[in-house]
Amino acid sequence: MVGTFWAFTPAIVAIVLALITKQVYVSLFVGILTGALMFVGGNPLQALGTLYSVMSEKVGANVPIIVFLVILGIFVILMQKSGGSRAYGEWARTKIKSKSGALAATAGLGCLIFVDDYFNCLTVGSVMRPVTDKFNVSHSKLAWIIDSTAAPVCIIAPISSWAAAVSGQLEGDGLVVFMKTIPFNVYAILTIIMVFVFCYMKLDFGKMKKNEKIAETTGDLNAGETDLPTDEDASIVANPHGKVRHLIVPVIILIACCVCGMIYSGFFYNWDTGTYGTAVQSSNVIEAFSNCDAGSSLAIGSTIALILVGIYYMIEKAVSFKDITDSFTQGFKAMVPAILILTFAWSISGIMGAKGGYLDAQAFVQENIALIPDTVQALFPAIFFVLACAIAFATGTSWGTFGVLVPIAVTILGGSGTLTLMTVSATLGGAVFGDHVSPISDTTILASTGGNCNHVDHVKTQLPYALTIAAISVVSYVVAGFLAKFGGVVSALAMWAVALVLFVAIIFIIKLARKNKTADIEQ
Repeated sequence: MVGTFWAFTPAIVAIVLALITKQVYVSLFVGILTGALMFVGGNPLQALGTLYSVMSEKVGANVPIIVFLVILGIFVILMQKSGGSRAYGEWARTKIKSKSGALAATAGLGCLIFVDDYFNCLTVGSVMRPVTDKFNVSHSKLAWIIDSTAAPVCIIAPISSWAAAVSGQLEGDGLVVFMKTIPFNVYAILTIIMVFVFCYMKLDFGKMKKNEKIAETTGDLNAGETDLPTDEDASIVANPHGKVRHLIVPVIILIACCVCGMIYSGFFYNWDTGTYGTAVQSSNVIEAFSNCDAGSSLAIGSTIALILVGIYYMIEKAVSFKDITDSFTQGFKAMVPAILILTFAWSISGIMGAKGGYLDAQAFVQENIALIPDTVQALFPAIFFVLACAIAFATGTSWGTFGVLVPIAVTILGGSGTLTLMTVSATLGGAVFGDHVSPISDTTILASTGGNCNHVDHVKTQLPYALTIAAISVVSYVVAGFLAKFGGVVSALAMWAVALVLFVAIIFIIKLARKNKTADIEQ
C-alpha cells in the first residue's frame, strides 16, 4: 500500500466520515488511525503506536506555530480586558453621522482586527452594534458585515492564526508560500470588496433587502425574528477607562514584532542545520523574508510583542499584572479547539506521506502526475474550490477542510508553481465560503452572536451574497487555470479581470432590477 493510490485512504475516510457524521475531530482521528493500520499491516497496537509517533513528530515540528496561536489567544483576552474595544465604540458613536459611515466603520474595524476570526466576530459586534442600531441597520446586515470581514480578512493576513494554520500544511517555508497564495484568493478578497461597495452604494437583494426595509420603516432591527443568541462571554470584564489606543497599539506592536521576527529569522536561521547562528544567511531584507522560518518567526515576534504589550498595559494602568497572568490560561483555553484540529490535520498529512514517508502518497503522485492531462490539471483550482465549499459547508469547519485538502493539492501538484499556488488559494477560499454558509460553522454562529441576529436568519440572508462571489470565483479559476502555464502574473491578471467584470455586471443587474421595480411602483 505504500507509494500507491491507497495512500490517500486516510483523507478519503476522514472526508466521508465528516460529511456523514458532521464530527470533524472524530473523523480526522479515524482517518489517521486508518492510515496507521494500513502502514503496520492491521495490528491495532502497532497502529496506535504509529499514530502517536506521527502525531508527536508533527506536533513537535510545529511547536512554534502552537506557541503563536496560544499567544494570539492571550492577546485576544488582553485586548478585551483593556477596554479598548469599548472605547472605540464610544468614540464611533460621537463621530459617525450617517448610516453609510456606520457601515463603513464596521467594515473597517473588521479589517483592522485580523489576528483571529473569533476575536473579530465578537469584538466588532459588541463595539459597533450600538452605532449601527442608531441608524436602523438590520442585525442581519450587521452579522453579514461581521462574517464577511472575519475569516476573509484572516485568510489573507500573513500575521494571523489562519496564516499559522495554513503555513504548517505547506512545503518549504510555509509562510512565504502562503503569502504567494494571497493574490489568487478571489473569494476572500472579492467578499471584502463586496462589503465596502455594497455598503457605499446601499445595495441589497434577497431577504437582506426585505430585512433592511423593515428595519428602516419600522425600527424592528431583527425583522420580526425571535430566538436571538445570548451575548458574548460576560466573564471577561472590560476596563471602563479603556482608550481607543488600547486596541490599536497592541495590534501595531504585534505586527511590528512579527515582521522583525521574520527578518531576524531570515538573516540568521540556517535551513541546512535547522538552527540559529551568528552567520548571516541573507544579503538583504527581501531575501530574509524568503529565507525565514515561519513558525519560529511568528513565535519569537509574538512572544516579544506580548511582553511589550503587557508592560504597555501596566504603564497605562489598563490591565493589572494579575489580569495579565490570568489571561495566559484563558487565552490557551480559547485556542484549544484550533490546536486540536491542527494536530489532527498535521497528523493525517503525515501518515499519508504528503511530503514523503509512511504511506508515501508523494511517491505515487510523482510517478503518475504525467498521466494527468493538462486540461484536467488546469481545472484543479476550480475543482478544489468546489470540493472545499462542499466539505466546509457539510462539516462547518474551514480549518478542518484545508487541513485535509491542502496536503492533497500540494502532493498532487508539488512544489510552489503557479498552478499549485492557485489550487491552494482556491482551497482556502472555498473553505471560507463553506464556513460562511454552513449553519453549524463556529464563525457563522459567532457572527450571529456578535450581531445579535437570529442564526438561521443570518444564514439565509448571507447565502445569496456568498453564492454570488463563489460563482464568480469558479469562473475566474477556470480561466486562470488554463493560463497558469504563462506564469503567475498573467494568470492573476486574467483571473481578476474576469472576476471584476462579473462583479460589476452583478452590480449593474441589481441596480437595473431596483430601477425597474421603482418604475413599476410609480406607474
